[in-house]
Amino acid sequence: MSVPLLDIAELRKHFEVGAKRGAWRRFRDRLSGKDAPTPKLHAVDDVSLTIGRGETVGLVGESGCGKSTLVRLINRLLDPTDGVIRLGATELSLFRARDFAANENRARIQMVFQDAGDSLNPRYTAFDAIADPLRRLKRVGGDALVARVDALADMTGLPRELLSRFPHQLSGGQKARVGIARAIAVEPELLILDEPTAALDVSVQVVILQLLEDLKARLGMSYLFVSHDLNVVRLLCDRVLVMYLGKIVEAGPAAEVFARPLHPYTRALISAIPQADPARRAGRLRLSGEPRSPIDPDPHVCRFHGRCPIGTTVCAQSAPALRRMTPSRDVACHFADTAVTLNTVQDSSPAKNGSGEP
Repeated sequence: MSVPLLDIAELRKHFEVGAKRGAWRRFRDRLSGKDAPTPKLHAVDDVSLTIGRGETVGLVGESGCGKSTLVRLINRLLDPTDGVIRLGATELSLFRARDFAANENRARIQMVFQDAGDSLNPRYTAFDAIADPLRRLKRVGGDALVARVDALADMTGLPRELLSRFPHQLSGGQKARVGIARAIAVEPELLILDEPTAALDVSVQVVILQLLEDLKARLGMSYLFVSHDLNVVRLLCDRVLVMYLGKIVEAGPAAEVFARPLHPYTRALISAIPQADPARRAGRLRLSGEPRSPIDPDPHVCRFHGRCPIGTTVCAQSAPALRRMTPSRDVACHFADTAVTLNTVQDSSPAKNGSGEP
């Protein structure tokens, strides 16, 4: 069996919340018996996943589910509380986030940000933005640098005459191409795409997505594709990971997950895709209640309990672990094998530009 490009095991990231206490106050409270543990927000909680070489994996879930924190951990912008992040044979979690920018492995993982305009330095021309990682990570300079930037502009469809322009002089699509060219400049093995087309017009989105598909085939990269647009995830991704309140609740091949979602939260996400048929809209699965607090959640209670349409008292007493349901499907639900028919899921054909928010 081949070794996955990215292998994450039992990854956790907990943030302390509330007022911070100084060392003297903590010591005094401990002596007086008033010392209490600082509340912690469980942004990422016991997440394990793999991404194969040349594979595109989609990561979906509501805002606040932990997607961005997970991406920052993988990209080594945050230090994990616990767990392992392994890229090939290298354990990246051994390196501190603040030192990783100068690490030789930095070039192996790159990222395309949600709003290319915000991620570009307004004082850098398009040429400088693309050249910066080449100078820093590959020590390329002189004529070789110019030739490489020109080649990257050609590869991403950015006219060379635009390389001398600043971000405010570029359109949204052009800034997106600069961001992509910058990300692939150092030939990464894993490219993280964080809502890469969310800030673009629909017509430009299609062009950029096709560009990303072409670059993947040409350069042999793996993609971690983070998106709220389930239509795009369905079309572009080989596998899908569904995240809810810091945990992966379902994982499997994209075609299978969209055809027959096993977790009730996944069903709700898919049923929220806009439908042209009024009958399908009427059958939408709507969630009631509010999400549970991510601050020191009860480890014995399912994170989805209280919103789940099929939950029972069992879910309040025993949190389900992510388990293998079929050779290719994992799900964290006590009742995943219960047949639940949704008119909006069966034989559905998502409308273009669906968002996927339940």
